[in-house]
Amino acid sequence: MKRKTYFLSISCLLLFITAWGQEGIQTNTLTEEGAWCWFADPRAISYENEEGTINTTYIGYIDIHGNIKATQINHLTNTTNEVLIRSWFQPDDHDNPTFLVLPDERIMVFYSRHTDESCFYYRVSQKPGDITTLGREVRLETDHNTTYPSPFILSDDPDHIYLCWRGIGWHPTVARLTLPDKNDVVQFDRGPYQIVQSQKGKRGVRPYAKYMSNGKDKIYLAYTTTHPDNQPVNYIYFNYIDIQTLDLKDIKGQTLATIGDGTLHEVDATPAYKNSYPDAVVEDAPFRNWLWEISVQDEDHPVIAMVRISEDKKSHDYYHVRWNGQEWQKTYLSNAGGHFHQTPDIEKCYSGGMAIDKANPAIIYGSVPVNGKHGNIYELKKFTVDVDGKLVSTKQLTFDSPKNNVRPFAIAHTKNDLRLAWMYGDYYDWIVSSSRPKGYPTGIHTNMSIPTSNIHIAKGKILQQSPGKISVEHRENIRVRKSKQFSMVMTLSIDHDAYFGKLLETDAFIYRLEKSEHPKPYLEIKNDTYKSINALGTADVWKTKNRGTGGQWHPPTKLDTFQLAITYEKGLLKTYINGLIDQNIEITGLSLSEIILGGYQGAIKDMQVYKRALSQDEIKTLQP
Repeated sequence: MKRKTYFLSISCLLLFITAWGQEGIQTNTLTEEGAWCWFADPRAISYENEEGTINTTYIGYIDIHGNIKATQINHLTNTTNEVLIRSWFQPDDHDNPTFLVLPDERIMVFYSRHTDESCFYYRVSQKPGDITTLGREVRLETDHNTTYPSPFILSDDPDHIYLCWRGIGWHPTVARLTLPDKNDVVQFDRGPYQIVQSQKGKRGVRPYAKYMSNGKDKIYLAYTTTHPDNQPVNYIYFNYIDIQTLDLKDIKGQTLATIGDGTLHEVDATPAYKNSYPDAVVEDAPFRNWLWEISVQDEDHPVIAMVRISEDKKSHDYYHVRWNGQEWQKTYLSNAGGHFHQTPDIEKCYSGGMAIDKANPAIIYGSVPVNGKHGNIYELKKFTVDVDGKLVSTKQLTFDSPKNNVRPFAIAHTKNDLRLAWMYGDYYDWIVSSSRPKGYPTGIHTNMSIPTSNIHIAKGKILQQSPGKISVEHRENIRVRKSKQFSMVMTLSIDHDAYFGKLLETDAFIYRLEKSEHPKPYLEIKNDTYKSINALGTADVWKTKNRGTGGQWHPPTKLDTFQLAITYEKGLLKTYINGLIDQNIEITGLSLSEIILGGYQGAIKDMQVYKRALSQDEIKTLQP
């Protein structure tokens, strides 16, 4: 994560000043490689506890190499960390992670492949509020495809997790889970259940749903009849689930069905359905309607951000929709152009995107094309609607951007200041393939200040060498001044025909790479073994494969050259792969005084040793 801001050069500073002069927002680069879809949420959260010991923001994303990652901003310590949640995953932006704060304040991270595997994956932080301490990866098995995890914990049932997703029959699905046990295992104890049935018997129907809870006893959902590409008239519906009875109800509380009793509520994009269930239908206009987000901050007046897409898919219109107590009140916000991405022949219903302000649902942030210095570029705008449904103001937030700003997301938190994140850059497809190998090479931008540590690369350095070629038979002992806190940073390569071995040996630990089709590194310390959950490789082989979600796990693409960093301080040993936190191990009594090179086939281009623990920012600075 090489953070860049508009402060980095005089020209960028001028751009920043110009933006502020036009009432814009600051723009900082959270990561240069990251993306998300908009149906798996919350993709970012802020959590602050009453005791004042945790005040942290977590933002998740996936890059084109199949690395699922997250940035953690600790607002108390003013520090930032980027974590490798899972390497070598399906390189598909539908697979971004989502977050849940458990009752014990640990952070649970969910993720899944896009439709082609019958399970979820999750990891749980081992310390409250700190995702740098994520535990092992666990599979949560289902008997159907899984996509878009949206987890909740509700105060009326604090001993369970409610998980919603696109699952059974490609339809909205809900289940209740146990909380993680001492081994971080959760189990289904109610469901999974399909929530509704859309256009029964029609092939290819797959409703798209957004979920939100009131935090107490209800889960609200808005959903479509199907994908807007599939039919020119695509209704949008709004229901809620009473978690005590599992009754599915419309906005006025009329029971539509009881989930799990064997009889599904059937929805259809027809006047007959609208006449039967008028309050369950949000949008029935003859357009390829799609939805972006819902808000139930005011449960009596929920808000939906939606888009109307013309039959030819060339024109997208943004709407703010609010239940006024009697009907769904629709407010036109702006034309949003057509599809935002660079590939003209696919996904023409991909709008720039919308987000509802978490503190004030009368405000929507939208991505719309604006003619600026770099041509017609998608910029962010702020739209404000009054209680009567009148658009009272429109303000542009980003200006003269070289590339598109899309898929904004407003992060809920206790303060009133805006925390906004969005994708920035080019976009060719939602999946990496031989058809479009560039995939989704966006970064993540934010208006939040991103703390950075002081960089003192020379401080505490006790050794720097370029050992060169290394072999299994090679053995070189290097003595350094004994230190009870240390860092080792190496740029190394491993022979692809012998991709295993002892990569580093010291008198404190041994760092090895297992011999496997999916090789994972592991540490040996004091007769104990600590294995990473991450394969040492990427999903770049997908660039040579056919486009699609067929369930394949292609072998990892071996890294040609990579940075390995290991730090130790105050009983914590951390490993980093290419600047991302991989392992975090609590162990006392280590000290470093001897380094032994050899034990694998490859080379070490650079090796630096410090008598202190480098920060992640410093490690990233040393990346080749």
